[in-house]
This record gives sequence, structure tokens and C-alpha cells, in this order.
Amino acid sequence: MDRLAEMTATLRFLGSQETPEGAKIIIVGAPMDFTVSYRPGSRFGPEGIRNISYGLEEFSFELEKTLDDVRFFDAGDLEVPYGNVQRSLDMIEEAAEIILKAGKKPIFLGGEHLISWPVIKAVHRQYPDLSVIHFDAHADLREEYWGETNSHATVIGHAARLLGGKNIYQLGIRSGSVEELAWARENTNLYRAKVIEALPEVIEAVGNRPVYITIDIDVLDPAFAPGTGTPEAGGISSREMMESLYMMKDLNIVGFDIVEVAPDYDIGKTTAFVAGKLLREALLIMNK
Repeated sequence: MDRLAEMTATLRFLGSQETPEGAKIIIVGAPMDFTVSYRPGSRFGPEGIRNISYGLEEFSFELEKTLDDVRFFDAGDLEVPYGNVQRSLDMIEEAAEIILKAGKKPIFLGGEHLISWPVIKAVHRQYPDLSVIHFDAHADLREEYWGETNSHATVIGHAARLLGGKNIYQLGIRSGSVEELAWARENTNLYRAKVIEALPEVIEAVGNRPVYITIDIDVLDPAFAPGTGTPEAGGISSREMMESLYMMKDLNIVGFDIVEVAPDYDIGKTTAFVAGKLLREALLIMNK
């Protein structure tokens, strides 16, 4: 944990400890958006989420819990080398490994969705029976995109081939290629454009197994989350996303991320506020 403690953080998420000692949960920013296919800028997502956190209450009105009771540490952002995708992924995986070996739970803030892949790899080594619940507008199941196998469009495909596709639950998906849809039908648990309606079935299927939750903020309709790189109409509301998180509060959540928040497109910081509240609620739910 010494290496995480040495990371510089000019601003930490609301309620963070000053050191990692005694923390149960560690937050790490992964400011990488090197493979985005439309609008870049999610590298500023972690900073944007932290900045708005001070406009939130530490108390969750709905969970009736407070961050005062959560031992967590925001380690700040990794200094990923700009443009070097593989080295950046290695650094993210190493950070996740340090957290897991210390017996703590990782929360990563993106950055593009590709940052989830090295974290899932590290979590899977710790929990071989891992399931992933994936909230997104896009299937992200391609084998390659524009000739690159490591892309924000391939991240869940990587995870499915590692964990076994039937351990992947994809919610809110409403965009992808013909090939992705066909592959998902055969290999993953795909719920097209469904979230709230599908979750009871997903929760029952997952049971007590360890779960990693990845939320691409574009699962929300752009009306609720305009600050993202690849917005897709027809998504869920911020209320539905919050309700989804509350529905999963009894799951064995061993890792979590929020990705694709791009503050430069975020009129009124709407998207960052949604992501910040989701992060607060996730901290409270994961504090077990």
C-alpha cells in the first residue's frame, strides 16, 4: 500500500481518509482516454467527479448511512504515460493488484472503459468465480476496433473470454454491431435496453458469488448524462440508475468502476454530479 500512499492527490473525494491505513476501500483514478472512437476527454473524469463531490452530503438520505462510517482512501490519479496504451493498462492492473493483496476493495474512476479490463483481470485472479455486471449503452464485445485489440470497444469481450461469457451480465445495451449482437446471444447474458426489469433475474443468478460492477455513464440517456464521449439516445434516467444500485446492495461486490465521464461536454456538470452520487452510494453499499 506504500505505493498508493505515495500517489499525489491534490483533491480527494468527499470523506476520504488522508492515508490508506485502516481503509477497507481504495479509490484510484485512471485518467486514460487513448482509444476513444468519438469524443475524447474522459481523462478528466476522475478530477471532475472529485470536484463536485463537495456539493454532496456525506449522508445518503435513501440508504440512511453516512460516509463518516466508511473507511476509504482516495489515492488520487495514476500518472499513466500519455499515448502508451499497454504501459497504462499494466500500471492500472498493478495498482488493482496492490489493493487486492492488501485485502481491500478497489474502486476505479475512468477514463475510458478500457481501464476496466486490467482491473477485472486482477480481481479475477483474487476471485476465480467472479461475475461482472455491466451497465452500458454499448456492447463493447468486439475482438478489435480499427485494428486495435485493446480498445474501449473490446473491453467486455476481453472480460467475457477470460471469465466465461455466461458470467457477464450486460444491462442497458442499445448499440453495437451485427456481429456483437450475434456473439452476445450465444455467449453472454445480454439484456437489450433493459436495466430495472432485468436486475431481479441477474441478482438471483449471481447469488453470493463475488461481483464486479462496471458502470459506463452512457448507460444513462444523454438527457441525464450529456458529458460523455459516445452518447446514445434511449437510455435510462439517473433515478433508474440509482434504483439499480440500491437493488444490488446485498450483493458481494468486490470491485467497482465508473467510466466515460467527460466533463468538457457536461453542461452544468450534470454528468459529474450523477457519477459523484453513484460513487457515494457505492461506497456505502460496499462498506461491509
